[in-house]
Amino acid sequence: MVKMGTVWDRTAEFVTDNLSAIVPVALLAFFVPFSIQGNLATLRQNAGADLAVTLELVSLAFGVLVLWGSLAIVAMALGLRDARAVATRRLPAALLVWIALFAALVAPVLVLLLVTDTIALAMEIAQNGLDFAALGRAMAIVYVLLIVAPLLLWLGARLIVVGPGIVAEQRLFSAIRRSFQLTRGHGLMIVGVILLYGLVAFVAKLAAQTVFGSIFQLISGPASGVSLSQVLASVMVALVQTAFAVIAPAFTAKLFLALTQREAAGIP
Repeated sequence: MVKMGTVWDRTAEFVTDNLSAIVPVALLAFFVPFSIQGNLATLRQNAGADLAVTLELVSLAFGVLVLWGSLAIVAMALGLRDARAVATRRLPAALLVWIALFAALVAPVLVLLLVTDTIALAMEIAQNGLDFAALGRAMAIVYVLLIVAPLLLWLGARLIVVGPGIVAEQRLFSAIRRSFQLTRGHGLMIVGVILLYGLVAFVAKLAAQTVFGSIFQLISGPASGVSLSQVLASVMVALVQTAFAVIAPAFTAKLFLALTQREAAGIP
């Protein structure tokens, strides 16, 4: 059985020992998209049709860039040479796999939300407040989500090493089956890691938004649209997001190595 604490220690050691190689990739692939993305929501509010389409295309491009950066960090953590070139070569394969997973897992959930009127209910509550009729519908939807959310979390845990499989073993869709094979017997532990990581990342981001947003707004004063305080706060939040964006792929790579070593040793 692979110990998650040991994997975390190896992840921390990798990050500290390779910081000079990680920083350029992190700045380009994580910090720049995150810092700009934080201001796109404000631009979308008053955007015309053409600008709205342009902003969506920019968001998609940023998503591809973030995926490339994650693959580069994975390649570094796996000990591969020329990690950026490896990430570039494996990017098309990773895009195909993650698009397929999105279509298979996330898209049905979105359809479920539409069928159960979740989105319409949320808009109705936002406009008219919560009444008894809306409360009854909301409780029914909550019961459905209580079933779907744990299932998605468990699937996420079993698919956590898909990326390293694509990079290390030159796999395509077989990386999905490979991830299920390697994570057998470790699902609950990985779920715990995901929950802990998500909680810490959420709290850190919220704290950065609250603290720096308040400070910069006090300094620059209130303003409409994209203000200086909003831009500066987005930059600080992006720094926090960048740190967590580096940790996640590094951890999955180290977990992949630990699981493959365990498999090679014949440990059940």
